[in-house]
Amino acid sequence: MTTGSWTPPTDTERLLHEAGARGDRGAVLDALGRTRLYVLVARLHADAPGSGTFLLHRRDKTARRTVVPVLTEGMLPPWHPDWVFRQTTLDALAGTWPHDKWWLAVNPDTPFEAALPAGAADRQAWREAGRRGGGPARPRLLTHAGGHLHGPVAHALALGAHLAVLNGLVWNGLGAQYEDYPTDVARLRRPWAVHHRAGFRETLRTLIATRLVGRVPESVLGIRHRLTARLGGAPTEEQWAAAVATAFDPDGLHGEHRAEAAEFLRRIVHYEARFRADGLLPANGRVDTLAAFDHGRAVNVVRLALGARYCDPLEAERSVLRVAEPARRAYGSWEAFSLGYLLARLIHFDEDGAESAYQESVALHRALTRTPSSPYRNIPWS
Repeated sequence: MTTGSWTPPTDTERLLHEAGARGDRGAVLDALGRTRLYVLVARLHADAPGSGTFLLHRRDKTARRTVVPVLTEGMLPPWHPDWVFRQTTLDALAGTWPHDKWWLAVNPDTPFEAALPAGAADRQAWREAGRRGGGPARPRLLTHAGGHLHGPVAHALALGAHLAVLNGLVWNGLGAQYEDYPTDVARLRRPWAVHHRAGFRETLRTLIATRLVGRVPESVLGIRHRLTARLGGAPTEEQWAAAVATAFDPDGLHGEHRAEAAEFLRRIVHYEARFRADGLLPANGRVDTLAAFDHGRAVNVVRLALGARYCDPLEAERSVLRVAEPARRAYGSWEAFSLGYLLARLIHFDEDGAESAYQESVALHRALTRTPSSPYRNIPWS
């Protein structure tokens, strides 16, 4: 669908345009109740301690009213070093609205605009729409029609799609934000302990080199891979366990990790068996490396750093491209990459919520490998 020379960047803008063309105020509210909205903020103000969400307003001379402009996710302008965005929702706006006579202007001066009055009864309707919609959907495969869809950069960004889908964020963007400025800054600080550009670059190097996924589980998988080559076929679980026990001999260099290695072997066997039972792996399939977990997180760290203004778009593009080649060497397909990512996620977080994490992981894999619009269905692996 296009509107003149405009193509809706995401489904949200398409729904707004269709509802607006019908004059269906309820459908407009429903679309807005399920999406993130963004408020422009000067970065200087956003960085000030204790700064709240200040709603910029302006005079709409044509309509003769004061409006508060907000944007949907697909309508954010290009990255700028000094202007950033805070996310909000229709429900949150209803609770902090400053003036009954002001109007909400969503995507003003575009085919995807919506102008909403903001009296007390109107704001109650916003709250009801927010409750009906449940807020921004997640997980969700969200593609920006104006983002990277094909080519090397799109391929690199698709490596980070698991986390984007899990959080309901655009997977193919390198723009004004990843989630929003405060969240991007906070997510770099914890868990990554990144507070500046130098910290971002060092963390990226570490992830590209797959130093964080875990030496012990990678060694366990490597032992099986070498055994398979030597035996001319997959070893039995007993043969594999014996080789792991030998490699992690109590008197050897890595003996202190012997129990840990045995536990990782158990988890790997368990989750690979579940992958086979659910049709994610063929009967004789296996995962040979967990490198995808670091490579996928590396792409997301780049996108967070761009959102936090620790790099600019050119450095961000070059950075995600650095991730792509080692990922291609480690895997032979999108499916294999995805399972490497998910196995790492599962064996590292195999605790009380293991079943829900497993079901969530299967849903992510199926969304990325089976949805016709997924990058994994439209971008060649090599």
